[in-house]
Amino acid sequence: MARVAAILVSCVLLLAATSSHGLKYGYYNRRCPPAEFIVRKVVGKAIRQNPGIGAGLIRLAFHDCFVQGCDASVLLDPTPANPRPEKLGPPNFPSLRGFEVIDVAKAALERVCPGKVSCADVVQFAGRDAAFFLSDHKVNYTLPGGRLDGRVSLENETLAFLPPPSFNLSELVDSFRTKGLDVDDLVVLSGSHTIGRSHCSSFSDRIGTPPSDMDAGLAAVLRRRCPANPNFNNDPTVVQDIFTPNRLDNQYYNNVLRRKVLFKSDAALLTSTETARKVVENAAVRGRWERKFARAMVKMAAIEVKTAANGEVRRNCRVVN
Repeated sequence: MARVAAILVSCVLLLAATSSHGLKYGYYNRRCPPAEFIVRKVVGKAIRQNPGIGAGLIRLAFHDCFVQGCDASVLLDPTPANPRPEKLGPPNFPSLRGFEVIDVAKAALERVCPGKVSCADVVQFAGRDAAFFLSDHKVNYTLPGGRLDGRVSLENETLAFLPPPSFNLSELVDSFRTKGLDVDDLVVLSGSHTIGRSHCSSFSDRIGTPPSDMDAGLAAVLRRRCPANPNFNNDPTVVQDIFTPNRLDNQYYNNVLRRKVLFKSDAALLTSTETARKVVENAAVRGRWERKFARAMVKMAAIEVKTAANGEVRRNCRVVN
């Protein structure tokens, strides 16, 4: 009986260590033991120098996974063979940030463990670590590894799969469902809008005269900071959360309830009973959102991971091998 019990425990531990998507917790324990420590050290240094880069890294993780899966396709630079990769798509260029941090982390990993750590894993570890530092360590979770880097990166797919800030609730739900994420994931991951900045062009339609359902005071402030007709040459940025702009916390949900949010997609969370209830819960229950955000980030980081048949471990994150 004791031997049977030991075997059962071993099986349970093995199942717990391996995700349903072929990813594995502790994947680099033998392949490259300092891998996650190196990424966290690089991310921590970058955020101490500029907290805004942390928001960029979390957004980078999201934008990577929603197009071609979590495969670092968003990192690929233009080449003669592929002049228009994802990073040049309208949702990404010129606002997506954090590429240089990934480069630094990857270079450090290549010096210690050449050819072992994928860029796709670096992107997701960096997003996880940015959340850890920006939340004052309240968002703290382990993440399985083993993602491979993709070889396909197409600009036109960014518009097809990345939900824009103009989406209504049904469009948002459909966009997330396509990637295997549910309504709760949608509401929880929207909470990342408590950090970072946005270009005026992303919400200019909501601050006209008369304004939309946005809080009148916030709309007035934004009209003073944004041009009437923002364009590529005149499109300033403003913080997404005027109360805690550099802190990853549940303030976003209070902002939604007070209609002090920038995007139509943010305001859309109040347009159904189900999502409005989730907004209230995330705003009111201490620690709820941080725990749910961690779970949703792990779930998101398993979207459409590549296999050996269509993936690789890049030596340089900006080009295929």
